[in-house]
Amino acid sequence: MSATKALTRGELRFDVTVDGPPDGEPVVLLHGWPQHSDSWDGVVAELTAAGYRTVRMDQRGYSPGARPRGRRAYRITGLVADAAALIDEFCGGSAHVVGHDWGAGVAWGLAAEQPGKVRSVTAVSVPHVGAFLRAMVTSRQGLKSWYMLFFQLPWLPEWLLRRYLARVLVQGGQSTEHANRDAAAFAEPGAMTAALNWYRAMPLVDPRRSGEPVRTPTLFVWSDGDAFIDRHGVDRCADYVQGPYQLEILHGVSHWIPDEVPEQLSALLLPHLKRWSAE
Repeated sequence: MSATKALTRGELRFDVTVDGPPDGEPVVLLHGWPQHSDSWDGVVAELTAAGYRTVRMDQRGYSPGARPRGRRAYRITGLVADAAALIDEFCGGSAHVVGHDWGAGVAWGLAAEQPGKVRSVTAVSVPHVGAFLRAMVTSRQGLKSWYMLFFQLPWLPEWLLRRYLARVLVQGGQSTEHANRDAAAFAEPGAMTAALNWYRAMPLVDPRRSGEPVRTPTLFVWSDGDAFIDRHGVDRCADYVQGPYQLEILHGVSHWIPDEVPEQLSALLLPHLKRWSAE
C-alpha cells in the first residue's frame, strides 16, 4: 500500500511517499545526489514485503516546494533537521534510518546529533564524515572527489550537467535506464542548482563537528566497484562509531547500490533491522 503525502517545515514543502503496512516498524530512506526517492523503489519492495513501513522524501532542493535560494540553506544542519522532522511527523518520533550517498551523510549526522530518533542507522556507500575527510588528505579520495571542487564554480556545472548528466552517470557505473530517469528529474528550472547547493554548502561546515561519534547500532555497506569512494575511508569508519558496528562489502557492485542490487542490500538490511527492533 503506497501513499503520497507532504511534510511542511515553515515555507518548505517536501514530497513524501509512505509504503507498507500502517502498523509496520518505520524505516526512513534518504536518497543521495543526483537522485530522488524513487531510487529506493527496489529496496522498498523488499522491506514492505517483510512487514516494514518505509518513509522516504525528496529532500531539500529535490522537492519542488523545498528549494530555498542560496547555498547557506543547504548546510548539513538544515538537512539533518529535515530528516528529524520527517521522523516526528510520520514515524512517531523514532525510526530506523537508511541513507545512500549524501543521504548517508544526513543519516550519520542525525544519528550523532539526535540519537533518540534513530533506532538503527545504515549508511550505504559513504563513510562517516570524519573518516571521509581524513581519507581526503591521506589517500586517493581527494582525487576521486575532484568534482566537489568543480561544483563550487558558478553556472558552469549546471550548464554541463543539464546536457550530459546521464552520460556522466553511466560513466560512473549507473545503468542507462536509471541514468536517464535521474537526469530527466532535473528538467525544472532551478532544480540542478538546488541539488548542487548541497556541495556548495560544504565549505560552511564547522570542521569541529565532523568527528562527532555515532553510538547508535550501525551497519555500513560499501561496494568495491565504487568509482567515488576509496577503501581508505571505509576502513577508518569504525573509528567514529562507538556503538555496535557492522561493515559489509559488496563485490563487483558500483556506487549505485540501492538501484543495482536492491535484493542484496535488503538481505543485509533485514537482519540488522530485526536485531535492533524497538518492538
